Amino acid sequence: MGIKGLQWFVANACPDACTMVNLKEMAEKHHISHPDSPPVIVVDAMGCIRHWYTPESWVCGGQWQEYLANLQDFIKAFMAVDIKLVFCFDGVIEQKKRDEWVKRRLKNNKEIARIFEFLKSYRQQPGRGMFFIPSGLATFTRFALKSLGQETICSLQEADYEVASFGMQNNCMGILGQDTDYLIYNTSPYFSINNLCLDRMVTVMYSRENLCHALGLNITDLPLFACLLGNDIVPEDILEGFWRKCVASCPPKSQSYDKRANVILAVASYISRIPCSYGSLKDLEEMLPLASDKKLLYRGVESYLLPGQQSPWLPPIVSNSQILKQETAICPDQEIFQLAKEQHIRAENYMVYNVLSKGEVECSNTLEDELDTELPGQALIYRPVRQHVYSVLLKSRKDTCGAYPIVKEWFVYFGNPMAQPDLVQPIQLDIPGGTPSLRTLWLTKGPEVQTLRYSVFLACFHLQDMVEEFQLLDAPVAAICCLLIYLTLQVDSISLEDLNAFVAHTLCLQGKSAAQLAGLQLAQVDSRAVQLGSLFIRGLTTLIMVNSACGFPINMDDLMPWKVFDGKLFQEKYQQSHRGCSLEELLEGSGSLHTQFQNLKSFICKACVVKKRTIQSRRRGNGFITEMQEGGRDCSFQQAHTTSFVPPYHSQNRGFQWRGPQPYFYGSEAQPSGRGHRDQRRLRGQRRRFQLAPRWPR
Repeated sequence: MGIKGLQWFVANACPDACTMVNLKEMAEKHHISHPDSPPVIVVDAMGCIRHWYTPESWVCGGQWQEYLANLQDFIKAFMAVDIKLVFCFDGVIEQKKRDEWVKRRLKNNKEIARIFEFLKSYRQQPGRGMFFIPSGLATFTRFALKSLGQETICSLQEADYEVASFGMQNNCMGILGQDTDYLIYNTSPYFSINNLCLDRMVTVMYSRENLCHALGLNITDLPLFACLLGNDIVPEDILEGFWRKCVASCPPKSQSYDKRANVILAVASYISRIPCSYGSLKDLEEMLPLASDKKLLYRGVESYLLPGQQSPWLPPIVSNSQILKQETAICPDQEIFQLAKEQHIRAENYMVYNVLSKGEVECSNTLEDELDTELPGQALIYRPVRQHVYSVLLKSRKDTCGAYPIVKEWFVYFGNPMAQPDLVQPIQLDIPGGTPSLRTLWLTKGPEVQTLRYSVFLACFHLQDMVEEFQLLDAPVAAICCLLIYLTLQVDSISLEDLNAFVAHTLCLQGKSAAQLAGLQLAQVDSRAVQLGSLFIRGLTTLIMVNSACGFPINMDDLMPWKVFDGKLFQEKYQQSHRGCSLEELLEGSGSLHTQFQNLKSFICKACVVKKRTIQSRRRGNGFITEMQEGGRDCSFQQAHTTSFVPPYHSQNRGFQWRGPQPYFYGSEAQPSGRGHRDQRRLRGQRRRFQLAPRWPR
């Protein structure tokens, strides 16, 4: 996150700290001074994602082929000037940053609510001022960069710390990102992604040396300076009284500066006037209202020390404290844990290391409409799958009574205040012979084991009895069918029209170029289709989690969204399907797709029939629903497969309950994200509460 207001201050009140540089020229100088090592820029990937995502459409679920093409262009520009890029992603959320992470997620919820309000009012995508990155973008960017041959690192601790450490330890030419913490760390030069011009390969370089000169500080003072301005460790609210005292003792030199700039100057002046010693830091800790946490400043300064560095504001024995200590992992098998850790660092798996190391996982915001009571939140829809994955990963940790360790989930969904994590109980798979061990799934070779991996993969979605049928399908198609069957079984509001849209979208996407998809124009945007698109993408992240846990029965590349999803194309197919367009129009006049469409649709519907789920026709025009009975318009297309129907998520009020075996949680009530059909009682504001996991005790 960096330090609030410091970026503006550096750009506007300290121009000497900002220099426009030519990266090609810097790379040539680096070659001369370091002939044995190529120029390397380490990229703070999370700080660059918004810059990379430039497709015009962002609300429909993502324009993934366009995005992949953007990443290719970005990489080619640096390769052309012989600069190697190393991309670093956040791999964990440290406990000291959890409160700030939650605060941002709750703020994002409000932004998303405004987006859906706009969508339903105008049926158009909001302007770029309301831009919100597509769901799953950070997760899939890791895999995209790896597929493009780039070195990609997933962090084991705070990513900005690992970026700064990598830059210092590898004598990197610089760090590319947009986070003022890189001005505070004593590391490689810091380049701005926001000011980067790829055509000319120029950007702004921020100089911590010139910043210190302007503020009258030493570079070793910057960590304390950052803490006294407020950061992810030291909250701003405990500093306000201190700021007032600093400003009073150091009146503003210029009336042109805003209040924050005056605070920055006054704090720097205060630091420059006190002895540079640990005693001064202890005096500050006594002065500030730190309550019971008297070591807050100490830990804040310490957090900026890279390996081998010391601070004059701390005792001389304190250095290098953030080197990872011996891990106390949940997983007792060190060989398995080490493999998971290595795959995590190389960005090859997803969530597996987090479960095996700490038993704690998180998922950020999704574009979901909290007022749409018919679509459950993705966090709850896919939780049964995750519970099965936890049972696979934690099988060796079952106690003598057969109980698994609890997994703590920090997942964003409607009604979840996120004061504490949900405590989620793993659920054992129902497969012949029981769940195989991770050593079998990960280390054993042979065709029989590969079939076993695939069987466990499908069992996580309750489809283990269809292994042979799925093996006949191409991997990307099999993954989509697995996902659509699961969604249809779990959510009763998924209709025949929705299914037709998904299947037609899948078939029509094949062979389309990024340019063709970019040129697709939508007359309007449907808010429900927006949520379905996000739900599908979160389904893909669930697929890669299951695939990681089961030893990769499917090539990860076959689960990537640029292979199977395009937001605008899905919007188009959704609207066509719900308008009752003919199959010929839905398939864009391609007669060769008719048979494939009917085969895939039949495959999905038959699987649902076996599970006693009838997919009903339920057309939604411009905001209203038309019930289509069997024998209605275009029966061959809108056919409803009729058997006895047990709604998976349905209740007379809130309309959300689990289908099949009840997921096991510890009991406490929370406002649910689950949704069923609207009725008048709900419209009058009466809501039934849904039993969810409890919060972690304080």
